[in-house]
Amino acid sequence: METAPQDIYLPSDYMPLVIQLAAAIGFVIFAIVVNHLVGPKRNSKIKDAAFESGLESVGNARTPVSVKYFLTAILFVLFDVEIIFMYPWAVNFRELGMMGFFSMLTFMAMLLVGFVYII
Repeated sequence: METAPQDIYLPSDYMPLVIQLAAAIGFVIFAIVVNHLVGPKRNSKIKDAAFESGLESVGNARTPVSVKYFLTAILFVLFDVEIIFMYPWAVNFRELGMMGFFSMLTFMAMLLVGFVYII
């Protein structure tokens, strides 16, 4: 089996990826250097203290958190993962046919079981 000329990847095809990666790394290095040069140089007890709208902190900040907040976070992750898998399925819905439809129904049923378990 011969490969068509358009199937051959050249190193220059990856140049946009290399440029974007270099720009991202360059921006991070630039931000760290500027922060070091412009940022505050002296630490003191007053500068390191937490500032809450000018009010002094009261009590311990390490109090237990209600389980309902964790429940909300887990539900967010559950629905976020659902959307991540449903978007490509919706784009290719017609090509997948009935097998793809039943696969998605199975996936949704498993997510529903997880949802009921969490609630």
